[in-house]
Amino acid sequence: MRNPQQQRNTYLYETIAGNLTHQIHSGVLISGDKLPSIREICQQYRVSMSTALQAYYLLEIKNLIHSVPKSGYYVCYINPTNALPNKSNPSLYLGNEDTSNIVSKVYDSISSDHIMLSLGVPAAELLPLSKLNKAFSYTLHHHAAHGSGYEHVMGNPKLRRQIARLSANWGGKLTENDIMTTAGCTGAMLQAIIALTKRGDTIAVESPVYFGILQLALSLGLKVLELPTHPETGIEIDALKIALSKNKVKLCLLISNFSNPMGGTIPSENKKEIVRLIEHYQIPLIENDMYGDLYFGAERPENCKTYDESGLVLLCSSFSKTLAPGYRVGWLTPGKFAEQIRRVKFATAISSTTLTQEAVACFLEKGRYESHLKKLRITLNNNCLNYMEAISNYFPKGTKISRPQGGFMLWVELDPKINTAGLYDKTIKMKISIAPGRMFTLQNQYNNCLRLSYGLPWTNQINNAIKTIGNLIR
Repeated sequence: MRNPQQQRNTYLYETIAGNLTHQIHSGVLISGDKLPSIREICQQYRVSMSTALQAYYLLEIKNLIHSVPKSGYYVCYINPTNALPNKSNPSLYLGNEDTSNIVSKVYDSISSDHIMLSLGVPAAELLPLSKLNKAFSYTLHHHAAHGSGYEHVMGNPKLRRQIARLSANWGGKLTENDIMTTAGCTGAMLQAIIALTKRGDTIAVESPVYFGILQLALSLGLKVLELPTHPETGIEIDALKIALSKNKVKLCLLISNFSNPMGGTIPSENKKEIVRLIEHYQIPLIENDMYGDLYFGAERPENCKTYDESGLVLLCSSFSKTLAPGYRVGWLTPGKFAEQIRRVKFATAISSTTLTQEAVACFLEKGRYESHLKKLRITLNNNCLNYMEAISNYFPKGTKISRPQGGFMLWVELDPKINTAGLYDKTIKMKISIAPGRMFTLQNQYNNCLRLSYGLPWTNQINNAIKTIGNLIR
């Protein structure tokens, strides 16, 4: 039981946080405003430094403020004026409408003189390229045989140890022996799917879903069951229960944190329930967690793998979205399927790229990753708020926008009369690339939706690009 002093301190930090929350929600404090320093809060409320820090920590958890090293605390919240996109409601039939043509059209347009709002990677200027270059150069000169030899099929041991160390951030207890490196996250998913399915099998996914997953499934002759998904909380658990009980689902494949393209995060309780369901039906789950390190709040979200005790969850990730997309350094935890997946990797790739694995391992080993991530998260959070505000200002009334708490994807739902595939044809002529919603499904849906990446730094050029898209929609 708390003593009176503890109760008073609890009341005080909640009061401080409540006062500031009211000012933020009422518009007295707006995004970008600097908050009073910890010392000023202590003097104003006559509280201890720990109480003031607790108040600011509570605001960070609510994603209302963020700290900037050596500068202080800033508001990072914009009062949402646009409604959320609707929960998806895909048909229960197995979609088979190939969207390869539209995917190819969008990605064939990648160009340095285009504004690539369609590209799902952070801009190069947001990445620690000079430090990575030093790590790469050191590796080239000091690694055995200058990095020209094959790695062990499981991957670089130093890198696997560093990944295991980082797993503590999401409640994982991995060792290097639990991890296999791959050519990016796509390589991880591909090897897991090949090992666990055969042509004609059915996989269950959220909807809309990252188009790369759909392209993998089609190339392997798999059937795709798309399930209803909420823009904030991810896949609908009741729909998943029905799917697993009534369909011959071979495996599930989910992006659990800051999903692509909707941006939702599955709550911890739902992650526990998903693990319980797959254990009950003995169905493996491939969990894609490429964006989990890019959270905007005070704590990194957990994974389904956090609660896995049976080895049925195969966690896949990479450093493509946080360090270097072109390095193609990914990894997975094969769990109880380690031997099957090891054989697949040996047959399809033999080993992962030596130099890039060692360079990333050196970067992680020097403790630079978290410092970089903190800066990247602040930038992406500010980008997200600026992009959302611009969409609210320039897009037609009634536009619906997702509210991701991490990652760098915005899902935008327009009037049903708007066809975003046709909109793409117009924006690309203006050298602006968007991702039409039709890319993210094998069914005839999301034609009035689009995905925008806020991985590009906020500039007047980006503001004008969003304004141009809004004018074209109007």
